[in-house]
Amino acid sequence: MSIMLLVHIVVALASLVFTLFTCLSPSVRKLTVSYGLTAATLSSGTYIVLSTHASLTQACTTGLVYLGVMTAAVMAVRYRLARQIN
Repeated sequence: MSIMLLVHIVVALASLVFTLFTCLSPSVRKLTVSYGLTAATLSSGTYIVLSTHASLTQACTTGLVYLGVMTAAVMAVRYRLARQIN
């Protein structure tokens, strides 16, 4: 197992946990960190696929599921933040 794959998995799990935590206690700063962790996960996944010539179909399917979950969570956070402001 390469170190990059380990970093990718840790960052992906951290982004999921942190974003779900952010849903419970939303703030703009936490939302920004969630965006950064999501971008880091997508970047490291892209790097792994390009550098190892991994199966693009499986990587894209998993990436789309991850991105769908993260998008739903971030939208929930943004909605809760908007309600706090109004």
